[in-house]
Amino acid sequence: MIQKQKVLDVLKDYLIMTLGALFVTVAWEAFMIPNGMSAGGLMGLCAVIEFATGGTILASYSYVVINAALIIIAVLIFGIGFGFRTLYCIGIQAIMLKVFAGFHWIQAIPGNFLYIPENIMIPIIAGVLEAIGVGLAIRKGGSTGGTDIVALIVNKYWPISLSTMFLVTDFFIITSILFLPGKAFGDMMYGYIMMAAYAAVIDFVVVGDKGAVQLLVFSSKHKEIADYICSKMERGVTVLKAIGWYTKQEKDVLLLLMRRNEVPEVTRIIKDLDSRAFMTVNKVGGVYGEGFEEIKAGISKLKKKKNVDA
Repeated sequence: MIQKQKVLDVLKDYLIMTLGALFVTVAWEAFMIPNGMSAGGLMGLCAVIEFATGGTILASYSYVVINAALIIIAVLIFGIGFGFRTLYCIGIQAIMLKVFAGFHWIQAIPGNFLYIPENIMIPIIAGVLEAIGVGLAIRKGGSTGGTDIVALIVNKYWPISLSTMFLVTDFFIITSILFLPGKAFGDMMYGYIMMAAYAAVIDFVVVGDKGAVQLLVFSSKHKEIADYICSKMERGVTVLKAIGWYTKQEKDVLLLLMRRNEVPEVTRIIKDLDSRAFMTVNKVGGVYGEGFEEIKAGISKLKKKKNVDA
């Protein structure tokens, strides 16, 4: 029964990753490419190649070739366990791009159902769709490859952060559309609009309500608040000793780490217990340990497994 459930969970993961690939495909083949627009990432580069060759080299072709080359390099550098789910996402994405390229009825152009006369809405919609698609893939352990792989490779050998690499590659890819005949500054700006829409949505899709926050609570009723959080919410509380410099009096400050969706309950109880309480809420990049995300230690686990096998 447990084995059957595991199989169903894996199938569900791959179904969701397939759905993610569908969202990304619609974003490009329905909205961006038919309207001569491009953006950042590998799909943006593939779109530029398709425009530059007059449609001779479709985005689906260059997507496969470039990703294949990057995957080979990544396997040589990171090893064969680079990621089967990433390979699946890339493969299913390539198939969908090729199939949907022939579906002219889905293109957001005059005469079709998805046509939008306001051009500025096209990159916004595409950005949201791509963020949903990529976010679904990431949540299930997949990736659409492309510039993600480039960033990982560069980061391995040079002290350049992943965010910097994404910024640099996206800048050059989006700007490259200016070198094509008939393209102008406005065409480049569509790319930046799509990336802005993508950035605004991707974090919510990947993290959602599971995102963690850090709270600092300043209250004279800190004991009651701490007791409630420990007993009712089953969350740990850390008490920090502080001094209010204006009054020169010692105070106890509560440090809390919890899920984003738990904040409303904490806010309610603090307000009920002490209407004069002061509270700050900060989003954190990640919290690992009991009650949150599992600590990832793939390399250590792999070494441990090898030792056991030996």
